[in-house]
Amino acid sequence: MTTPEAEHSESDRTQAEDARPQGAGDADAHDESAPEAAPEAQARPEERLERAVRAAEQALIEFEIAVETFRVEVENFSRLHHQKLGPMYSRLDELDAQIAEAVAARTGDVEDIRKADEARARVMPMPGVEELFHGWMDSEGLFPEAVAMLTDQSVRPPQRVRPSDEARQLYRELVRKAHPDLAQDDDERRRRDEFIARVNAAYSRGDEALLRELSEEWAAGPVPEEWKPSRSEELYARLEWLAQRKELLTLVARELEESAIGAMLKMAPEDPDRLLDEIAEQLLAQVDEREKELAGLVDQGLS
Repeated sequence: MTTPEAEHSESDRTQAEDARPQGAGDADAHDESAPEAAPEAQARPEERLERAVRAAEQALIEFEIAVETFRVEVENFSRLHHQKLGPMYSRLDELDAQIAEAVAARTGDVEDIRKADEARARVMPMPGVEELFHGWMDSEGLFPEAVAMLTDQSVRPPQRVRPSDEARQLYRELVRKAHPDLAQDDDERRRRDEFIARVNAAYSRGDEALLRELSEEWAAGPVPEEWKPSRSEELYARLEWLAQRKELLTLVARELEESAIGAMLKMAPEDPDRLLDEIAEQLLAQVDEREKELAGLVDQGLS
């Protein structure tokens, strides 16, 4: 199995080649056609940058695919690992606790008793009903909120809102000032339509504080038109974002590869099922050893 970072190295090289200035190693190769190419290069100064952006985008897409593929493999392997080996780990923990408790009962030593308590604490307890269903139900059944969600009903009946006198006054003033019929052109009408829609929504909820904010917003006037970057600035910003995204994905990939499950997958990339079988055999052997040890301690206690 190839890790995401290894797959991405080839894409990085391709991106670097596309972004490299054309003719970098041809300083001595001059011909008569060179002067004719200059006006075209001057007409599209951002063309090389656009190629670099396209290459970086494609490389990032391939890297994201590799990371996501590996993440799914890790999740699936983790699920299989838990289903197949989880009971064996639990059995080992239980046997370790029983062995420590048998030793403590036989010796009565304070240190042995402490070790027995610690071993028992490591045994995973059976989860309660509330924990299994994450707050959806208890021993008496589903919570009302859960029933409402499953039946597409409201959790609580909608409350009737009667706006305050202040809210009604603010609403009337805003509608008088911002009514769409007062617009002088289509753009202004659209702005007023959107603003009145927000005013109506706030008033329907009786939200006096929001109505005050809207009143202040209208008094401040329309928001000035945002500054728009040039094409080159947009491309540089895009490249920077792509680089940041790649760094983030690299961290995600490294965490996956360095996790316990990821490390297991790297040990047997072509046949992870075989690795599970091998681990299961080892765990079964450990269970057999623990059971024999416990049986010996029990026999000693009876004799």
